[in-house]
Amino acid sequence: MKGLIDTVNDVSKLSKEIGMNHDFHMEEKVLPPSRDCPLEKVWGSEQKATPPLTFFPGQILLSLLLPRQNRLRSEIEEGLDMNLFKQEAEHGALDVPHLSKYILNMMTLLCAPVRDEAVQKLENITDPVRLLRGIFQVLGLMKMDMVSYTMQSLQPQLQEHSIQYERAKFQELLNKQPSLLDHTTKWLTRAAADLSTPPPSCPDTPDSSSVVCPSPSEAANSPEPLSPKMVLSQGFLNLLLWDPEDEEFPETLLMDRAQLQELEAQLHQLTILASVLLVASSFSGSVLFGSPQFVDKLKRITKALMEEFKSRPEEEAMLTVSEQVSQEIHRSLENMGLAALSSDNTASLIGELQNITKKENCVHSVIDQRIHLFLKCCLVLGVQRSLLDLPGGLTLIEAELAELGQKFVNLTHHNQQVFGPYYTEILKTLIPPAQALETELGSL
Repeated sequence: MKGLIDTVNDVSKLSKEIGMNHDFHMEEKVLPPSRDCPLEKVWGSEQKATPPLTFFPGQILLSLLLPRQNRLRSEIEEGLDMNLFKQEAEHGALDVPHLSKYILNMMTLLCAPVRDEAVQKLENITDPVRLLRGIFQVLGLMKMDMVSYTMQSLQPQLQEHSIQYERAKFQELLNKQPSLLDHTTKWLTRAAADLSTPPPSCPDTPDSSSVVCPSPSEAANSPEPLSPKMVLSQGFLNLLLWDPEDEEFPETLLMDRAQLQELEAQLHQLTILASVLLVASSFSGSVLFGSPQFVDKLKRITKALMEEFKSRPEEEAMLTVSEQVSQEIHRSLENMGLAALSSDNTASLIGELQNITKKENCVHSVIDQRIHLFLKCCLVLGVQRSLLDLPGGLTLIEAELAELGQKFVNLTHHNQQVFGPYYTEILKTLIPPAQALETELGSL
């Protein structure tokens, strides 16, 4: 097992991240400093406040060109002759305004649309020190734009490389240790058993009479013959409920365990957030919750206060949440000219909010089940289709659910691409042959 963990640490995390994340981009950073650029001499007494420099502007502009842009490359090399500028700088004859204007024209030609405004602002700067500092800052951002573009264009190749690399490394270990798939087999066996057991009925909630599971959700959760896709989906969902003390974690997912734990924590926070909103809406009425501004503010307050979960017991932190939410509801009702909550209703609201973190709490239990159901829909039907008909109580956290669902789908999809052949062989032993043929086991 140590060898597997060492291999996990050895895998290129960058290529995997780029392959799984279709919105991958480099963080915006200004270029790091360098002491040997001749243009630093033009700053004079302002040298300590100069922007970080690594390359002469011409070199940075050249790095932004595509291979086919030969004519523009020659034009920049001729227009920004570094040796000439070095000599002019040494003799104090460097024409900074002319140089800056030429560079700005090239930046306007080469920058991405998102940088147009930044370049236009530079054209209005007359102070040469501030202007050149700004030029290098924007050039640094343009460099990051080019890196992000290159990474995204290479995404299919990087993804395929990551898949082949992970599978090859795992196969090497499997050849040395044939029992390496034992935990994976138990994990899938448990998932198949869960699908064969009828799901428990949902307990009642304050608004259960107005909540029905949508048709896509029903389709994803309805009893049907075992299929590889359904067994794997159930198995992935079970990972979000994994007991930390259970050491029999599937070998094929060890590399993703940290990310799965992050998703589990995010799911837990969304369960509490949605529960708070559901309870609050049952007390404050539809008029108040019909205001997007009020809902957004209540979400911001709750999210900020939930950060205290990291340093305080949840039940203790929920006392602060319940008081702040109650105060915000009271303040908003007053501002909208609506009747305030009675003292009894206020006490009941605070009491119900304080109990939300308890897993046996009815609201917590139902919201948790429905978020898991949504994630199951995402695996079976896709994120966008699953968002069309959200189960009751989840509509107010639609944006957060979309983000969680996409991360979960990306992770599980990549894992299936890497370990699909191993899952296929295991599932052949769990699904009857006739049923396996009917559900096209080979599609994995």
